[in-house]
Parts: sequence; structure tokens; C-alpha cells
Amino acid sequence: MPTIPVLCYHSLNIDNNEYQGNDHVAFAQDLRLIHQLGRRIIPLQWLVDWLRGRRPDSDVAGGVVMSMDDGSWFDFHDMPHPSCGQQRGMLGILRDFQQEVGTAQPHLHATSFVIASPQAREELDQTCLIKAGWWGDDWWQAANASGLMTVENHSWDHLHPTLQQVAHSRQAKSDFSQVDNYQDAKQQIAVASQYIQQRCGTAPRIFAYPWGHTSDYLLEEYLPYAGGHGLEAAVTTEPRVCHRQDNPWRIPRFVCGCDWKTAEDMKSLLSQ
Repeated sequence: MPTIPVLCYHSLNIDNNEYQGNDHVAFAQDLRLIHQLGRRIIPLQWLVDWLRGRRPDSDVAGGVVMSMDDGSWFDFHDMPHPSCGQQRGMLGILRDFQQEVGTAQPHLHATSFVIASPQAREELDQTCLIKAGWWGDDWWQAANASGLMTVENHSWDHLHPTLQQVAHSRQAKSDFSQVDNYQDAKQQIAVASQYIQQRCGTAPRIFAYPWGHTSDYLLEEYLPYAGGHGLEAAVTTEPRVCHRQDNPWRIPRFVCGCDWKTAEDMKSLLSQ
């Protein structure tokens, strides 16, 4: 029975230009390590199809899934970091790797989970970046059209603690498990999907819980049964490989910088 690691990166994690401290450097090196170890990079949607019984084991065996959270410009554009210099965007790193290995990784792909609210992203650009307008959604449609990246749902506003107001009935911040009723879930998930579809032309099919936080309500009621959100799976940050019997609304992921910090750590993780 295959076991599939799902990896998560944050393109905003740039403290230096080394593997430890720069998710762009880690992402580029990890792609090559995965390839060198004879593993296949497969789309997250394939994993979802497998969990849903729509793909055989052979389609995912030996696979590794790549994803990234938050959806700033660093996912797509090459960007001039104020202290670490020019950074190759995550999509550019995928293109460089594709050119390097050719058809040896025919299903090369990564999923970018984006924060939907334009107002929240504008405010986050002020509070978390350098106020240069680097959290826009102008690239989402092009990313989807690239064949190497798909834009998916990472909530309306992440319940981010630096926002003055969040879309939550009790103004709960920093804890997505507080999304425990229909109205809050609809605003954070369904409305986010609707906005992303308007900007991309295609509807999201997968959700990433902010901080990996979920709740019994989301897992057992809203996501499987509420309808209207168009989703069929969700990913957490539970650090383990994915098995065939896993709940598609609770797909585990390893997070760069938390669950592995070096290339040796990644090699150990992939050998599990």
C-alpha cells in the first residue's frame, strides 16, 4: 500500500539564502533530491482522487506532493527581497527544474493555497511585508494556466492576528478551530472559494486549514455535508505520510522549517 508524503512550504520564509532560513532554496534543493531518490512528484489532486477511490495505487506509488501556503507574489513572481536579494519565485523554480530534468518528471506540479480576501491581503502586505503591494491576486489565473501550479483555497482571511477585523462572529484570531458554526464556515470557506473562482475562472477543490487547525464541526458536518463550497478535500499540518484510509478532509502534511530543517532531514523523511 503506497504511503505519500505531502510537503508544505511558505514562500514568505526568507531569512537568508541558505536551506535553513529560505523556503525557496529548500524547495529547489528538495525537488532535485526527490528526483535523485527516484521518487515521482505528483499533483495533490491525484492524491485526492486516490483517497476518493478514483485512482489506483499505481498512479500514486512512489509519489511526493508539493504545496505552499498563503499565496503572496513570492509564489509566482521573481522578487527583490529587501535584505536577501533577488529570489526566484516558486513557479520559476518549478520551471527551472522542469527544464533540467525534461520528461523525467512528467507530472511535476505544486499547489498554492491562497488567502482570498483582497482587503485582508492588502492589510497583510502592510503588516507582514514591506508595504510594496506584494500580495495581489493578478497572478492566480496565469498560475492555473501554467500546467505546473494550481491555486486553491486557504480561507477568506486566515483569521490572521495582524488584521484589525476578521470575518468571524466572535472576532476569533489565530485559531481556525474557532470556525465552529455554519455562518463563520461559509464566510471563511465558501465565500473564499467563490472569490477565487471569480479571479481564476476555475473553482477550488481543496482547502488548507490555516495553521492546520480544524474542528469537529468542519470535519464532521460542514465540509462533508453542508454543500455550496465545491470542495472535496482539505489538508492539515499533521506531520505524517498519507495512507489510503485517511480522511480526505484531514490530509496530513509536513511543513518546511518545522518538520524538517535540512536536506538530510528531508532525505530521512522520504525514506520513511
